[in-house]
Amino acid sequence: QVQLVESGGGSVQAGGSLRLSCAASGRTVSTYAMGWFRQAPGKEREFVAAISWGGGTIYYTDSVKGRFTISRDNRKNTVYLQMTSLKPEDTAVYYCAAALTTAQARGVPDYWGQGTQVTVSS
Repeated sequence: QVQLVESGGGSVQAGGSLRLSCAASGRTVSTYAMGWFRQAPGKEREFVAAISWGGGTIYYTDSVKGRFTISRDNRKNTVYLQMTSLKPEDTAVYYCAAALTTAQARGVPDYWGQGTQVTVSS
């Protein structure tokens, strides 16, 4: 089992920045690929970013490329999502996820966190 706890959400004005953190615990979390997803009100959950267990492979959805950066620190069992130039359309609950493969981390992860709210005002 892997447990994931997100933090760092909040309210910010458009153009601002936030850094989300996801603390992982459980069996050999450093070997899991990690991802971030988000779900806006009335919309389906969507993929945002993913990173392989070693950090060498990274994916982003097109709408966040150049603005968001995913990273991980395996010594701390933590994955980060640095978000800059935030837009009102980035408003959503952001979820951390873990999977055995990077492909899964982009699609159907094995484990989910409880989510953290990000609100961007115009």
